[in-house]
Amino acid sequence: MTIPSRSGLSVFLAAVVLVGNTGCGNHATADKEEAGDAMAVASTRILTDRVAESYVELVLAVGHYDPDYVDYYYGPPEYREEMTADPPALEIIERKAKGLVSDLEREPPARSDELLALRHRYLHKQLQSLIARVEMLKGKKLDFDTESRALYDATAPVNTEAHFQTIVKQLEELLPGAGPLEDRYVRFRSAFVIPPARLDTVFKRAIAECRRRTVEHIELPEDESFDVEYVTNKSWSAYNWYQGNYRSLIQVNTDLPIYIDRAVDLACHEGYPGHHVYNLLLEKNLVRDRDWMEFSVYPLFSPQSLISEGSANYGIEMAFPGNERVEFERSELFGLAGLDPEMADKYYRVQELAGELSYAGNEAARRYLNGTITASQAADWLNRFALMAPDRAKQRVRFIDQYRSYVINYNRGKDLVKTFIERGNPSTTERWNRFATLLSTPRLPSELTSPE
Repeated sequence: MTIPSRSGLSVFLAAVVLVGNTGCGNHATADKEEAGDAMAVASTRILTDRVAESYVELVLAVGHYDPDYVDYYYGPPEYREEMTADPPALEIIERKAKGLVSDLEREPPARSDELLALRHRYLHKQLQSLIARVEMLKGKKLDFDTESRALYDATAPVNTEAHFQTIVKQLEELLPGAGPLEDRYVRFRSAFVIPPARLDTVFKRAIAECRRRTVEHIELPEDESFDVEYVTNKSWSAYNWYQGNYRSLIQVNTDLPIYIDRAVDLACHEGYPGHHVYNLLLEKNLVRDRDWMEFSVYPLFSPQSLISEGSANYGIEMAFPGNERVEFERSELFGLAGLDPEMADKYYRVQELAGELSYAGNEAARRYLNGTITASQAADWLNRFALMAPDRAKQRVRFIDQYRSYVINYNRGKDLVKTFIERGNPSTTERWNRFATLLSTPRLPSELTSPE
């Protein structure tokens, strides 16, 4: 990737000034203003290209100290080789990142190029997040909300135990019987587990439908593709490992039962129009078309993750609006899984209400990471208020141990993306246009609620 030289910029600016001085009167003034703006745009491009190159190097360097930090990288291999062979110390990484932040702050982005301004702000926020992560690796302790704001440019709302108890009470009425509600909920859902022998068939059918619905609205590269693997012994339920060149490896964790509704969840979230589409659109529109190399690397603990996870979760609603998901699953997936489609309506009424408990997971993480409850108490909280089976609750605590405040990106991210997409009650076509724009541009979480 070629970065323009400072001397090249000087020649360009001289030519712009010369052109601007050839007019007279109002035309001369307008020409000078246009020339000045062109100078500002050119200067911002030079600066952000230089910062982007250093940013990639620093992200890869942090990855040496934090094995979870670099989610993917498909840029020039020499960058990774250099950072792996001789990584700078954390103190040097932090100092260089702060210097880049200062460089960006000394030269605000030109207002006339909206996409370039978004890039400038994106690099600024991503570097601040990187600095926060380096400070944590050096031993700095942050409370849950401070950490999520520093890393992801967002915080999750605080909910009381009484809030979740109100929802639990409604579920009690839907699932009457003896024993704790969480046990009744687990028993009820057990009738909707996809048999392991049928999982691949169900999952691939779900992916095919998610893709069909996505390509009706978003143009994808002809050579995009993915592979699916089934794995065990992971703290997550599924993962998209983007490989570059429009390819993904989607891994599905089979440690615990996979319920029928998770087929569409995972197919949309990890595939279409979720992570796979998000990553390939960034590669096409920003890395290949614009040569913005910062998007060839993805630091997991950064604001980019809130956009990625939030759009992947909201993408389920994009692909299956209204009752279309229930109808598709009842008419096709239930049969492929060998389940009774007559039970679909009640199952989804229960699941819709249980979905309102999603922030219980954030609250468990907040209290656990802030040190007000223990790991076992966090698992118990998830069991009672997120209705997770004991094994799944323990798995989620392991996830919190590994990824900490990352949990906000799923539900808070979805809420912020929903606000951005649905502002003003747009048409279906406009929603898909906004969604595609979000997936193709360097947006920040804090900007999703700002008026357009």
